[in-house]
Amino acid sequence: MSRPSEDHNRVHFPILSSELTAALGAIEDMADDTSDAVLDSVVRGSPPVIFRAGGPMLKQFDESTASSRKGSQAPTPPRSVVGIGNKVAKPDYSEAKIVLAMVGLPARGKSYLSNKLMRYLKWLEYDVQVFNVGQLRRSRAHHKAQQSGILEDHTSNYFSHNNVEATKLREQLAEDSLEMLIRWLKRGGNVAIHDATNSTRMRRAKISARVAKEKGMSVIFLESICNDPAVIAANVALKVSSGDPDYKDLPREVAERDFLRRIKEYEAVYETITEPHLSYLRITDIGNEVTLSRINGYLQSRIAFYLMNLHVKPRNIFLSRHGESQYNVEGRIGGDSLLSERGLAYAHALPELVRNNIGDAPLIVWTSTLQRTIQTAAELPYPKLTWKSLDELDAGVCDGMTYEEIEQAYPEDFANRDEDKFNYRYRGGESYRDVVVRLEPVIMELERQENILIFGHQAIIRCLYAYFHDLPQADLPYINVPLHTVIKLTPKAYGCDEERYTLPIGAVDTHRPKPGSIISPPDVVPLSTSKREYFGTNVAFGK
Repeated sequence: MSRPSEDHNRVHFPILSSELTAALGAIEDMADDTSDAVLDSVVRGSPPVIFRAGGPMLKQFDESTASSRKGSQAPTPPRSVVGIGNKVAKPDYSEAKIVLAMVGLPARGKSYLSNKLMRYLKWLEYDVQVFNVGQLRRSRAHHKAQQSGILEDHTSNYFSHNNVEATKLREQLAEDSLEMLIRWLKRGGNVAIHDATNSTRMRRAKISARVAKEKGMSVIFLESICNDPAVIAANVALKVSSGDPDYKDLPREVAERDFLRRIKEYEAVYETITEPHLSYLRITDIGNEVTLSRINGYLQSRIAFYLMNLHVKPRNIFLSRHGESQYNVEGRIGGDSLLSERGLAYAHALPELVRNNIGDAPLIVWTSTLQRTIQTAAELPYPKLTWKSLDELDAGVCDGMTYEEIEQAYPEDFANRDEDKFNYRYRGGESYRDVVVRLEPVIMELERQENILIFGHQAIIRCLYAYFHDLPQADLPYINVPLHTVIKLTPKAYGCDEERYTLPIGAVDTHRPKPGSIISPPDVVPLSTSKREYFGTNVAFGK
């Protein structure tokens, strides 16, 4: 009969296979041979000799991984590989149902925060919609005027809480907007943003009670407080000068005075969030101070972290592909080739172009870890940061091939990728969806920074560009990002303005339009998405 301790060892420490025994023996021999070196390293606080640079273990590791770090040598992948890859399924976010209710006085950045959050979450493929009570009010008033010819007065008197009739109308608008967003969430949405003042405890209690009736839905309040008079003044000026129908045909000075009176009316009844049972974020002066309470779960935490990184300082974001590379000239994808002669000319011309646009303002340059972006930025006299996350989309087994070679070797996969380019993942490589996921930390850091110049690759610039311009994922892989062109993005309250600077240095055209699409003309007007929408496209006129 075996002893109890032996039985315990058999159960918890089973007999090792011959392969594991041999491996353990090798480790013990290695430990005996290097015991002095290990002891010496522990005393000195450095790694054991066998793991140091040039040590036997590191050398073995380097040799074993050398092939994975070399550029593609063969014109075609190994014959044993069958097919390029497969489509990547969209993440299942169906269980995510969040009502995010804004809180704050007018001109405090509520719409700025709600629209920024919407673009970010949509870029990550959440289904997000902003339900702006002001848009609903204006749309219904516009519809009423068209039907009856009656123009409603929406000057500051309408927003006075002493105006009983108008107060009832505004409460009804807020409730109607809430019902609309709940119906939208039930149809499959993930995050519905209730963009309104929601400035009293009573209003917030109503929202909480209504959402609590819906199974699987939760509510977070996002309060935006601004104590900076300059920011408030800028927000007021933007409000009255950007085409707001509330102030149509009014002189600017009259409109500003009326809007300031509107703010006073809200200040008279405003109650900051102090309710201990609510889930909320309070953001003071757009990121200078953040308070969190009862934020739970993955998506809520993700929202909070993103909002903590925002700021409203004026800035520019410059995007550029690397200069033309040797692989570009040969028509090959991926790799880690150097710049061509024309690519080097682009790198040489960049300092003057950047200096003319940035002046003496501080600037940080970001590049990928690949040679062609580092070469492109080499002559710029600014601090530089290298990001592995900015490396080009990994083409896997097709790295170093031309599209003609891919089509010949893998005709079915080539056609499938053209059919759904965003979701298609190369075997051993990535899809555009994978690239978006790995770029999320870059976006977080971009939102924290001021002036940034990014030298990236075609797929990388497409993903970043789509984020700033709120472009759909289906269109993302076909955005035309020409070589030797700097794209200047200027973030604004409701989107981005864009300018493009193309240097007169020739380069190959690497853009492949979507099959069956009409090719856009070469001289496309730069996209601008900073204009505010005052009426909205998802509002109901009748009740």
